[in-house]
Amino acid sequence: MAVKIIIIPILTLFSIILPLANSIDFHYPIVFNFGDSNSDTGGLAAGLGFRLAPPNGQIYFKTSSGRFCDGRLILDFLMDAMDLPFLNAYLDSIGVPSFRKGCNFAAAGSTILPATATSVSPFSFGIQVAQFLRFKARVIELMAKSKKFVKYLPKEEYFDEALYMFDIGQNDLAGAFYSKSFDQVLATIPTILVEFENGIKKLYDQGARNFWIHNTGPLGCLTQNVARFGTDPSKLDELGCVSAHNQAAKLFNIQLHALCIKLQAQYLDANVTFVDIFNIKFNLIANYSRYGFEQPIMACCGYGGPPLNYDSRISCGQTKILNGTSATAKGCSDSTAYVNWDGIHYTEAANQYVSSQILTGKYSDPPFSEKMPFLLKLKF
Repeated sequence: MAVKIIIIPILTLFSIILPLANSIDFHYPIVFNFGDSNSDTGGLAAGLGFRLAPPNGQIYFKTSSGRFCDGRLILDFLMDAMDLPFLNAYLDSIGVPSFRKGCNFAAAGSTILPATATSVSPFSFGIQVAQFLRFKARVIELMAKSKKFVKYLPKEEYFDEALYMFDIGQNDLAGAFYSKSFDQVLATIPTILVEFENGIKKLYDQGARNFWIHNTGPLGCLTQNVARFGTDPSKLDELGCVSAHNQAAKLFNIQLHALCIKLQAQYLDANVTFVDIFNIKFNLIANYSRYGFEQPIMACCGYGGPPLNYDSRISCGQTKILNGTSATAKGCSDSTAYVNWDGIHYTEAANQYVSSQILTGKYSDPPFSEKMPFLLKLKF
């Protein structure tokens, strides 16, 4: 509740200072996405050369799609709502992928801060922005040479008209807790956001004007963090989530929101939309049964059984020898009853719920609820 008390005056301040700010209109020729596993459509798998094992992808794609999920991601549902095709990963070159309607630079495990030798993903936010800059330069170069590329690449003018989406920062915070105290984690937030702001500025300088920025979700409610940091019940809140992780996420989000307000004031010809993913996801976990779910924290695909069904030594779909015995992290019989898919990521059913709440426009600053439901024909 404390976060709501703090955010309300920020929203009010935003409406007073920036009355001319345009809200999102959802009419974009193309989309460029930057992020981590919450929106990775195959980037890390292609970049590091591995294949996600079944049951990943079992619901919608019926095969592994490079997504850390049983089906579609929030990004997929948002693309669908905009009548645009799912985004292909920049790093996935097999199958003659089309980038005519946009490109996805997100990669699982990515951070805003530059990657280190121990990072899960080398494709940090700065690298993703650099990849975009190369992508744009190559598109302009190739389109000038031949019109045969028009089936696969966007028109040059679309880069200025595109929607630029961001969902990244979760791994900066979650990873920091393994080696830092709570106060030390909080102390990294300004540095993280300076790096994020630098990336936004580079995109703006390249003509980007429409920015759609997700805040980070309730990290303390992820099975992985409950298993690792929640063994002491005093560390958990009333929902069974790790209090410190959620508090860090809230403080990160307040500062990210303030940055979005600053960016809108600085770039008067841009549209900066801040989306409150945290409260959507937290409400889902707090009221899971109301929305048709049975398990808010326990992983669907994992190993170990209740109450968490999670073992950090074995990922979803893997088979390993644990303590001399073969063990397999299997999927549950009905993933639609679970919020959490594999201990870290949400199920398609949960992603669908989150997307439906995003599209009400009520969780955005500036809000776009007055434009609903006329602009969007929801297909889910």
